Amino acid sequence: MIAETVCSAAAAAGLGIAAVTAYRKRFLTAARIAAYSLVPLGLVMTGVVDWVADTAFSPVAWAGFGVLGASWLLFAGTRAVERRRGGTRKERKAAARSAQTEAVAPAASAPSLGPASRSKTPSATAPRADKADDFSDIEAILKKHGI
Repeated sequence: MIAETVCSAAAAAGLGIAAVTAYRKRFLTAARIAAYSLVPLGLVMTGVVDWVADTAFSPVAWAGFGVLGASWLLFAGTRAVERRRGGTRKERKAAARSAQTEAVAPAASAPSLGPASRSKTPSATAPRADKADDFSDIEAILKKHGI
């Protein structure tokens, strides 16, 4: 009973604010405020407020929310375990079958590129032998600027 009164009062106050806003020639904003203020009134008229009030004070409803939470925890826990194991049982069996049918030496069918030739210039992708060389450029720039 009190929830309906509060919602109706909120709707009346919102419509009053919308009227003042429309008086100030801000019709679009006034229409939005009126739309928001009619929502609680509509909820009261449809009976949703009664249902929510009955649910909020019902121990059976809270127990139902607890059961739903436990169900969600079970789903999340089993999904986490499934991810750690590498998928469902069906997915693991399919992966085992595909591993058995794979070639014994898959690289053997790749074309041979011949012996590798070494050039005198180092390539851009070759790793550097000394870690100090990596920072020498940075040190030179810092010394140039007096840092």
